[in-house]
Amino acid sequence: MGQSTFPVPSSGSSTSTILPVNASSVILDGSLTSAGTYTTTVNGNGGIAYLVASDNPAKFTIGGNSYTVAANSVSATSTVVSSSASVTVANGGFATTAPSTFTASTMPTGAGSTNGWYGVTYGNGYYVAVAYGTTAGAYSTDGITWTASTMPSSSNWFGVTYGNGYFVAVANGTTAGAYSTNGTSWTASTMPSSSNWRSVTYGNGYYVAVALGTTAGAYSTNGTSWTASTMPSSSNWISVTYGNGYFVAVQSSGTNAGAYSTNGTTWTTSTMPSSSQWRAVTYGLVGATPTYVAVQQSGTTAGAYSTNGTTWTASTMPSASSWQSVTYGNGYFVAVQASGTTAGAYSTNGTTWTASTLPSASYWYGVTYGNGYFVAVQASGTTAGAYFAQSAALPVNFGIYNGPTTIN
Repeated sequence: MGQSTFPVPSSGSSTSTILPVNASSVILDGSLTSAGTYTTTVNGNGGIAYLVASDNPAKFTIGGNSYTVAANSVSATSTVVSSSASVTVANGGFATTAPSTFTASTMPTGAGSTNGWYGVTYGNGYYVAVAYGTTAGAYSTDGITWTASTMPSSSNWFGVTYGNGYFVAVANGTTAGAYSTNGTSWTASTMPSSSNWRSVTYGNGYYVAVALGTTAGAYSTNGTSWTASTMPSSSNWISVTYGNGYFVAVQSSGTNAGAYSTNGTTWTTSTMPSSSQWRAVTYGLVGATPTYVAVQQSGTTAGAYSTNGTTWTASTMPSASSWQSVTYGNGYFVAVQASGTTAGAYSTNGTTWTASTLPSASYWYGVTYGNGYFVAVQASGTTAGAYFAQSAALPVNFGIYNGPTTIN
């Protein structure tokens, strides 16, 4: 099972390196060393459970309730553990494995032979993709195997995001929008204008969308109804992200204009480091430093990063590709391109990049991260998809302890 030691529960000492206060005895104690999960049945005293993890985070499932415990910490639960209680212990995180080589997956056929998958996101246990010029949607619970879904209209679906319980999608050249509470079934919504909506993000209670070739922007507080906003210039606003209190947008008009907003409703111009056709922007943490990263589709090696969302510094991509999408997850920025090659890229700091390899020479158009997987989709009109799975963060040293039967 991958565990090295599971001593018999006792009222004596534990082998865990962290001991919870007020614990009366050991229910289960051990280590995951090669396998990422362990399931068994335990006998508690009818009191609450204390959970501990060291070295790496652990995820505990007890009586249908799940808890994630950070590395080197103790968590008191509200779950009562009595006799014959089912317990599963799993790794609570993923190793920071470099996403150097992606593996092929297969998307549903609904995108057709001339269209393709243009947007992908992750939320609430689901990877969700939308397609251009069709009612085709798709979802996956593992980032590898996909199931077809149906969008509420045959529109040029371009951008999709997740936040606050809703998947939200926008379409190009129409007022068509869509939302979903589960990623599998969708409901139509209405955007404030028939603009070329290209990107949508969520942050700080707002869904925010930007559009191509106009000053039109949009925001929503619920994901279902939208209000118009105004971008700082009539540019090809093509991507928007949120992080550390700022919405940040880039445009592909071939100028050095960018934009930022502290509320998602009013915008201020920023300056990109070059007049490239900036195509995508994302947000991540480099250590404790907030970092925004932008890539371009000009067929050059130009990239950019910012630590505040308002001022930018040039960086260099590993090849002169048409970089189309960038995401962040578990210590890595990852970019994909639509140059019809297998070129990809990753970075641990957003400033220096290393080449990676996609499984086919497709027009990779979207990439996202969730639950240990980087997942990419393409707009080539094929069923090609791609994923990179990060390995479980092991070892996980854990303990489950009997607590009091009453809580004062």
